[in-house]
Amino acid sequence: MKTILNLIWLVFSGFWLFLGYLVAGLLLCVTIIGIPFGVAAFRIGVYALWPFGYTTVERRDAGAPSFVVNVLWLILAGWWLALGHILTGLALCVTIIGIPLGIANFKLIPVSLFPLGREVGPMASINHDCDVMVRKMIRN
Repeated sequence: MKTILNLIWLVFSGFWLFLGYLVAGLLLCVTIIGIPFGVAAFRIGVYALWPFGYTTVERRDAGAPSFVVNVLWLILAGWWLALGHILTGLALCVTIIGIPLGIANFKLIPVSLFPLGREVGPMASINHDCDVMVRKMIRN
């Protein structure tokens, strides 16, 4: 089912979002200061290309620089991106077929607000990693 949803998403939203984030990432990588922002834009773009079956999780080892850059991102671009994903998600939720696509747009809001210090990965592997981490904490 997730493959079918990803293909529908790719045609109607994903490809265009990916291209937008790719162009933004390339422009941001022109300067040395913009490279972390560009890498974040590439990460969001790949997630926007194929969102069903994937999720984002916070990296606990990201640290204070990630927080500072996330604040700058939020001020300069994050809230615009989140607003765009909210409006697009609401528009897609008007039809029954578009509801899963709207939900996928809503999934992109947290990563578009605070992209640094996050990882994108398959749901199964992230859940497995969390289980392993919890087991280690219980043993200690």
